Amino acid sequence: MSAPAEITRAQRFWPIAGAIPFLLSIFLLGVSLNSGALTVFAVVWPLLQVAGYTMTLRLAKGDTSHDLVKTQVILHYIALILLVVLLVRAS
Repeated sequence: MSAPAEITRAQRFWPIAGAIPFLLSIFLLGVSLNSGALTVFAVVWPLLQVAGYTMTLRLAKGDTSHDLVKTQVILHYIALILLVVLLVRAS
């Protein structure tokens, strides 16, 4: 019998890093449904994250430190930065 594989530090970091923009997108969805602003973006963004993370984890064979997963997480941070810039310029 072989010993169970240990989870590396990177395999713990990337799911947590990916959870932050997801939770912020859920928060944005709540604010958007309450205020009526950016509703389409607020509904679609969490759906894109779920679909994207599911597909990249499937292609990465469950390895959360795979480059595809890292790219997906970074992509959603870029979307978060663009959203912040949009909100700052609008006010």
